[in-house]
Amino acid sequence: MRRRLLAYRSIEFLPSRISGGTRPDEECLLLVHIRKVVGQVRYRLCDQCEQGVITDVTLEERFRSTGLGTRALSHLRSRHPGVRWRSTLNLRATRDLLRRMSIPAAGAAGPCSHRGEPGLRLPRP
Repeated sequence: MRRRLLAYRSIEFLPSRISGGTRPDEECLLLVHIRKVVGQVRYRLCDQCEQGVITDVTLEERFRSTGLGTRALSHLRSRHPGVRWRSTLNLRATRDLLRRMSIPAAGAAGPCSHRGEPGLRLPRP
């Protein structure tokens, strides 16, 4: 119970760009507890077809099973309303989280129709 309160009271969500990452279009939602990053959600967005792909969810061990993963994905949905989310994750822990949040696997929904690549961020004209 104490860990759950900690996860809900003292965690900040900070959006960030990933510099030097494997993909230039990848973004990150940092989960910060007292100036220390305790987790992150990596994702890509496509502005043209309003699709998002979650590529990674990580949490420190002490914050697992506290509801913080669910809270982080809910925050991500609220930051990007109208985006249809999918995921490339297939580990058991993240698969269960994504199933609870009704986020399908990326292969099930197919790639962006205009580029043939899932979740590519394109500049707006």
